[in-house]
Amino acid sequence: MTWHKAAIIAAVLSGVLFALPAKSQDIEAVQLYSDAELVEMFATNEHITQVRDVDRCQLAQDIEAQAELERRPTYQFLYGDMKAWGICYDRDPKIGLLYMEKAAEQGLVEALEQLGRYYHEGRLVQQDIERAILYLREAASLGNLRAQQRFASILLSDHGSPYDYENAYHWLHNSVTGDSGKHREIQQQLAQLSERMPPSVVEKAKRPLE
Repeated sequence: MTWHKAAIIAAVLSGVLFALPAKSQDIEAVQLYSDAELVEMFATNEHITQVRDVDRCQLAQDIEAQAELERRPTYQFLYGDMKAWGICYDRDPKIGLLYMEKAAEQGLVEALEQLGRYYHEGRLVQQDIERAILYLREAASLGNLRAQQRFASILLSDHGSPYDYENAYHWLHNSVTGDSGKHREIQQQLAQLSERMPPSVVEKAKRPLE
């Protein structure tokens, strides 16, 4: 090999090696999400976009470990949702639902609401209105507006027990939303529920939240 060719090869190799750190700078380490961050993402349904599109599945192993070993309910729900729909993992709806149920058993309101919605709609599972009511009632009692509205909607479609009318009215009457469309929906639901209750029960249902 001539000195000239050796010099060219050395220059090329040094250029490649010099470029490597610049490329590595494009891949930033992704920090594990806090429980508060996950709850905020669940509320806006942005958790899948964050994990898959923004962080490019870099935390998949950590998420699974937090769900399985640490048993953190926020991560159990996140892992379950990802597993159920094949996000960053091989799809397995059965395992996904199992982890959503684990999160629900620990009282995570987002898991309770989603399971109630799935059983109401027959999504991933067979439709089961009675089971949907159990999940949604619990989520509604914990202040989840989506669960409160869906629970009221189920009652107004003549499912569930009339004994639940008072609680459904109570939760919706004390709900807070900045969405004008939802506000109108809630007013309509309250009016429909009030038609099914004696005036004295309606007044009782208007009591403030404890």
